[in-house]
Amino acid sequence: MSRAEGGCHCGAVRFAVDSAGDTEPSPRTALCHCADCRRCAGAPAVGWTAVASSTFTVLQGTPAVYRSSELAERSFCPQCGTGLFYINETVLPGLVDIQTATFDDPEAFPAMAHIQMADAIGWMKTAHDLPKFDRFPEF
Repeated sequence: MSRAEGGCHCGAVRFAVDSAGDTEPSPRTALCHCADCRRCAGAPAVGWTAVASSTFTVLQGTPAVYRSSELAERSFCPQCGTGLFYINETVLPGLVDIQTATFDDPEAFPAMAHIQMADAIGWMKTAHDLPKFDRFPEF
């Protein structure tokens, strides 16, 4: 990865991640099942890609910031509400956690693990067994 860009749904906020140097950790991606992530995103799990803060830049717009706990800040687009970034210097020092699906090419950041499974919704254990459709089905 040399440079990866992304942004919110409406395009008001854009960001970039540049290649990590030899001293910076490589991006790592996980699907988080914690109750905080689920509630903030309104989803059963959230894909996050952690990158070194030094490789991250907001290119356009000014994200709104919500302090979701004493130690954590969640940034989102103030216009369309898309969740974008998570910063917690105590738990993830020197990292910015980016919601993976907000990258222009989220395929470049495949999930490496499920995390916070202690909080996962019970039916997520069998979600992979559900029928799959290429488009919205007629029930």
